[in-house]
Amino acid sequence: MKSFVFRFGLVLAVLVVVNLLSSFLFFRIDLTEEGRYTLSEATENLLTNLDDDVHVNVYLTGNLPPAFERLETSIRETLSEFQARSGKNLTYRFIDPTANPDAKKRAEQQTQLIQKGLAPTNLNFNREGNQRTEQLIFPWALVSYKGREQPVLLLRGNRSNSSEEQLNQSIENVEYELASAIRRLTIKEKKVLGVAVSYTNVEPLRLSDLLATLNEFYDIKLINLQDSRDLVGLDGLIVPKPDRAFSEADKYKIDQFVVNGGKALFFVDGLKIDSVGREGTFAQPLDLNLNDLFFRWGIRVNNDIIKDLSCAMIPLNVGDMGDKPNVQMLPWRFFPLINTFGKSPIVRNLDAIYTRFTSTLDTVQAAGIAKTPLLMTSQYTKILKAPALVSYNEARQQPDPRTYNNGVKMIACLLEGRFQSLYTNRILPGDPRAAAFKAQGQPTKIVVCSDGDLLINDINYRTNAPYPLGYERFSKNTFANKDFVVNAVNYLLDDNGIITARTKQVMLRPLDKIRLREDRLSWQLLNLLGPVVLVGLVGVIWQIARRRKYA
Repeated sequence: MKSFVFRFGLVLAVLVVVNLLSSFLFFRIDLTEEGRYTLSEATENLLTNLDDDVHVNVYLTGNLPPAFERLETSIRETLSEFQARSGKNLTYRFIDPTANPDAKKRAEQQTQLIQKGLAPTNLNFNREGNQRTEQLIFPWALVSYKGREQPVLLLRGNRSNSSEEQLNQSIENVEYELASAIRRLTIKEKKVLGVAVSYTNVEPLRLSDLLATLNEFYDIKLINLQDSRDLVGLDGLIVPKPDRAFSEADKYKIDQFVVNGGKALFFVDGLKIDSVGREGTFAQPLDLNLNDLFFRWGIRVNNDIIKDLSCAMIPLNVGDMGDKPNVQMLPWRFFPLINTFGKSPIVRNLDAIYTRFTSTLDTVQAAGIAKTPLLMTSQYTKILKAPALVSYNEARQQPDPRTYNNGVKMIACLLEGRFQSLYTNRILPGDPRAAAFKAQGQPTKIVVCSDGDLLINDINYRTNAPYPLGYERFSKNTFANKDFVVNAVNYLLDDNGIITARTKQVMLRPLDKIRLREDRLSWQLLNLLGPVVLVGLVGVIWQIARRRKYA
């Protein structure tokens, strides 16, 4: 009896000590192969430095299909980790917008969500017994901080993949999407992002959607290189679709900005196309006076244009039908749809990207510069050298796939390292610029894209209002152009590295569906009766052991 009391007291004391220690020490162990429950260091730093309460409402819940239940579970687990790392500064709640039995109140709640930008998704799927079901869901979360709200789309992925793969990509993106929204709301000191508008004829309205989005992260400053003495004070620089040659003085400013550690993004064209007619026009080489600068950095924008069998559609009048024009949607190979991506968090799990009149990029040797391809065409391409005939009537022709044999071509590249100045050994001691000149400076990053139209949004000419960047008005699809540009800017300028959360990978381990269907009953019986039999067996062994000891 004494030994029993001693053992009981010892176990009780150990439990008390463990509970006391757990109130002061916190740790979790992730035993998964891919580390699916491990937050990135940047996300942990963001959560531990919260200075006020953050609340997250998640609307993806309820009677969901099994695949979406997996996404809901992943969101719950991620928010649980967020809450644990935030020191209780983060709370969350799951709300089913379709659960209210009162139809009027349910409709009012859903209308309120739509007005906040939370667009619903209509699901069509088969439940057990092949019963076809249609269901409205809201795959969104709403992050609140100090009276401000930020919607978060939780269902993201490449639409060319299967639905299962898209959901898996959404699971991989959960941490980044939520952390990015929290960062957007809690950011205190914004970095300064310059947009060089002095060498482009693009009207501000056609850059408005991108700049409005970037303004949530950064202070946007429109830069006139010709009037600006230098680029001091900028953390990053975007050069959008220049259409005339840079002066040597302005090229020197860009050179020294990059050499001194400035981040830059160039969206430039290789050919100049003034207008396109039915019979066609010739695209001519576009001389921006940047070729030697790019070549020194290890990249070359070619004076050509890509025709790709993976392309967007345009409306074209193919003839009259009676007294009315016969307008049909036809594929136009001069508008490639980019769906091949490199290995970088900038482009991981992106949807397709819409491009227009794109040139090819080549890399050249540059000491100390690491190059990562970002965007690539399909393998079925044809490259036209300047001067290249561009014609709308080309869409009416049936292409010969055998002539589209130029293979995969790169159109966007990330360059990282210490960049050498183009003006090394060209600045003489007596030159006024010599005192501040640097031949090689701090490590930095730049992105070069050979499509100036990629970051330009279309306009609704009836209302004179901008469409979202990436929206294609003929197909009414929204492509991932804005996601690509925003990810690229964040990768270059975000020192905290929230974008590294996009590198998370969750492996798909599908079950054998044929064997599962054939062995369904046996597995159900095993799961139902197995635990009962196991508990009974342990009880029998325990009773036998007691009888042998005390009989």
